Amino acid sequence: MGNKIYKTIESTIKHWYLPLIVGILLIVLGIWTLTTPLESYIMLSIVFAVGFFLSGVFEMIFALTNKHKSWGWSLALGILSIIIGLLLIMNPAISMVTLPFYVGFMLLFHSILGISSAYEMRRYGIMDWGWLMLVAVLGMIFSFIMLWNPIFAGLNIVVWTGIAFLVTGVYMIYFSTRLNKLNKLLKKMKKELGE
Repeated sequence: MGNKIYKTIESTIKHWYLPLIVGILLIVLGIWTLTTPLESYIMLSIVFAVGFFLSGVFEMIFALTNKHKSWGWSLALGILSIIIGLLLIMNPAISMVTLPFYVGFMLLFHSILGISSAYEMRRYGIMDWGWLMLVAVLGMIFSFIMLWNPIFAGLNIVVWTGIAFLVTGVYMIYFSTRLNKLNKLLKKMKKELGE
C-alpha cells in the first residue's frame, strides 16, 4: 500500500519544472502585452498564437509524463491550446474578432484545472493549497468577465489579456513550487526508508 502511494506521488511530481516553464512564458507574454499597448492588434494575435501553441506543447508534455489525478484535463488543455495556436497562426484576422473569447475560455480551462490541482495538493497534505485555490478562483473571475462582455474585453484586450496571462503564469509557477516541495519530501522519505 505504502509503495503504491510513493509511486503515485513520484509520478505526479517527476517533471515539476514543466509548469514553471509554462508560467515563466505566460508571465513574459503578460508583461509584453501590458508594456506595448499601442502595438498592432494583428501582431498581438500572432504573439498569442505562438504563446498558445508553446503553452499547449508544454502542457501536453506535462500531462503525458505525469499521470496525476487530473492529467486528462491537462492533456485536453494542451491539445486545445495547440489547435487554437495553429488556427491563430494561419489566420490572424479571425483572432482580431474572437480573441476575447479565446483568452476567456483558455483562462477558464486553466482555472478549472487549478481548482482541481489545489484539491489534489490538499489531499497530499500541502498546507498552503488555499493559495493555489485563490489564484485559480481569481483566474475564473477574469475569465467570466471576458466571456460575459466580449465588447468591453475587446476594447481593453491588451490590459485584460496581460492580467490574465500574469495571473495564470503566477499560478503555474506557484504550482510548480508545490510540486517541487512534494518532490523533496518524497526524496527525504525514501532516504529515511533506505530506498
